[in-house]
Amino acid sequence: MSKENTQLLKQRREKADALADLGVNLYSNEFKPANRIKELMPRGEHLVAEAQDETNYTYSVAGRIMSMRKFGKAAFFHLVDNSGRIQVYIKKDTLGDEIFATFKKWDIGDIVGIEGKLFKTKTGELSIMADKLVMISKSLRPLPEKFHGLTDVETRYRQRYVDLIVTPESRETFRKRVEIVRLMREFLSNRGFMEVETPMMHPVPGGATAKPFKTHHNALDMELYLRIAPELYLKRLLVGGFERVFEINRNFRNEGLSTRHNPEFTMLEFYQAYATYHDLMDLTEELISWLSDEVNGTMEIEYQGSKVNLAPPWKRMTMDEALTEVAGIAPEILADDEKIMALAKEKGIQLEEQAGPGKAKTELFELLVEEKLIDPTFVTSYPTEVSPLARRNEDNPDVTDRFELFVTGRELANAFSELNDPVDQLQRFEKQIAEKGDDEEIHSELDADFVRALEYGMPSAAGEGIGIDRLVMLLTDSPSIRDVILFPHLKPEVKKQGKKKKNKKKPQQKDV
Repeated sequence: MSKENTQLLKQRREKADALADLGVNLYSNEFKPANRIKELMPRGEHLVAEAQDETNYTYSVAGRIMSMRKFGKAAFFHLVDNSGRIQVYIKKDTLGDEIFATFKKWDIGDIVGIEGKLFKTKTGELSIMADKLVMISKSLRPLPEKFHGLTDVETRYRQRYVDLIVTPESRETFRKRVEIVRLMREFLSNRGFMEVETPMMHPVPGGATAKPFKTHHNALDMELYLRIAPELYLKRLLVGGFERVFEINRNFRNEGLSTRHNPEFTMLEFYQAYATYHDLMDLTEELISWLSDEVNGTMEIEYQGSKVNLAPPWKRMTMDEALTEVAGIAPEILADDEKIMALAKEKGIQLEEQAGPGKAKTELFELLVEEKLIDPTFVTSYPTEVSPLARRNEDNPDVTDRFELFVTGRELANAFSELNDPVDQLQRFEKQIAEKGDDEEIHSELDADFVRALEYGMPSAAGEGIGIDRLVMLLTDSPSIRDVILFPHLKPEVKKQGKKKKNKKKPQQKDV
């Protein structure tokens, strides 16, 4: 901490001590505001400059002081609550000497309660003429420089509470996030989907290819894994007779951090009986374009400088078509297993020994195509080799009835017609385990109970997962996943220390 900050902290604590000595309760729990600042705005619209509200009604609001101008016997400050911002005017003549003296020890950042009447200043700014002041919470740390917010990105993520105080754009992003999630629930509920909850701790990791977090349950004396996906439990509900289910869930994957990845993230997963992946493409188009219109008032948005048109219909192409159309790979190469494997090697892609042409195509797609898909694009016909839970295409068993949705060069959703053949599912699980090698993302234990559930009969169905964090990034023009997660995971904070003088070590003496 700099000397300047240390001095400011000292000054704040001295002010707090002085207020306490004057009998001020620094952390009062008695003041209950009757109004929110947003409510006051329309009530003062009719006032002209230098006019007071003729109704003489007294309002009470509470919030944080965000700026302050002190004069000899008067002061102005701006008060902010969750709904808005308003100016407050303080006069010594109105409050009396004693209360005005305590006000002089108030600081920017203090949370206070105000009672008073509305009026407009000479400049026409709606304000409250305060006749009562209450300290609710004394701020012992100074806020970042006013009007500039937090410029250090890591501090914004690490001290989100400060970021939310001083950065209106950050508050708006999280308000939009809440609204997006609420609207998703509304959209699915209106279409007959039932919201459910499934376990977050699994005895067998499954539902996606990812390295799990592992824990131990003492009473049961067993290993458990934090959920990497709820898929296999949601499909069990289809077996049980619930035909349309969804879950907005937290998933955990023991992977690295990036602008697109956080070890703990939020997904929407939904499953619909008697539907195919084609039905879900239609549903996804409708959902996301509607969300954009509801949240932003338009389906034509801008993301990090790129125009994105979310209005349906969206482009649809197979993976082979994307590799030809976008990456320029000739169809005859895609049709030849040896040539596609050789091309992947030529492009510097390192494949596991057991990997086949389907894996090579998928890696080439990720390398050469994915980042170029700016407007929403459904990519279908993923190789069976990389889709262990998806239904094989009836005309071409080498690919599955699956799509991934890409917008602004990143995956936003993954869906497929579900595999409901227990024999095929068991064989795919066993093949995946046999070919695991050193890949920590492939699980070494199959979920035998899930196979047993399928043996009771699961209806034909389609299921989908949508990354809520990435969707919020898109709809709020946020460059990093950390901008849309309130408390993202970070490396431990390293405290800065001053340089220490090097001392010569004295030779150790042996014990006699």
